[in-house]
Amino acid sequence: MSKINYEERINLYYDRKNGMSFTSLKSKYGINKSGVEYLVRLIDKHGFDILRINENKSYSSKEKERILNRILIDNESILSVSIDEGLIAKGIAKGMLNNWLKKYRENGYNIVEQKRGRPTMPKLINKKENETDKEKIKRLEQENLYLKAELEYLKKLKAVVQARKNQQQKKK
Repeated sequence: MSKINYEERINLYYDRKNGMSFTSLKSKYGINKSGVEYLVRLIDKHGFDILRINENKSYSSKEKERILNRILIDNESILSVSIDEGLIAKGIAKGMLNNWLKKYRENGYNIVEQKRGRPTMPKLINKKENETDKEKIKRLEQENLYLKAELEYLKKLKAVVQARKNQQQKKK
C-alpha cells in the first residue's frame, strides 16, 4: 500500500462507501484492492481515530505473544486478528504478523526482542608486555578486522557525501 496521508485515507473510505469501484480507487490513490478492503474494515471497526496512531508503534514481547496465540491457539485468521488489534504497520499488517509468526517459529516458539540501533564496533585490544606469538597474531588479526571495517565505513561515508554534493549541483 502506498503511503497516503490521513485526509486521503478518510476520502478513500468515503469514496468506497459511496460505491466507487476498486479499479477507480486503485488509480486514484495507488492502492490495491486488498489495501482498500483492509482500510475500510479497519475504520469500520475502530473509527477514524485509528488512523492517527503512529505507524512505528513497537510492541512488547507479551503483546506479541498474546497476538500470536490468537492466531496459533485460537485458530483466528491473520487478517481478522490484525483488524481487531488495529495494526496499521504502513499498509497491510498481514505482512508484519507473518514476519512475527516466522520468527516465532524459527526461535522455537519464543519471542526474541531485537536490539534497536546501530551495532557497536569492536574495541581495539591493547598490547600486553609479555604476550606470546599466538596472542600477538590474534591481537593483530582483530586490529586488522577493525581497521578494514573502519575503512569500509569511511568509503561509504565519502560516497554518500559525494552523492549529496552531486545532487545539490544538479539542482542548481
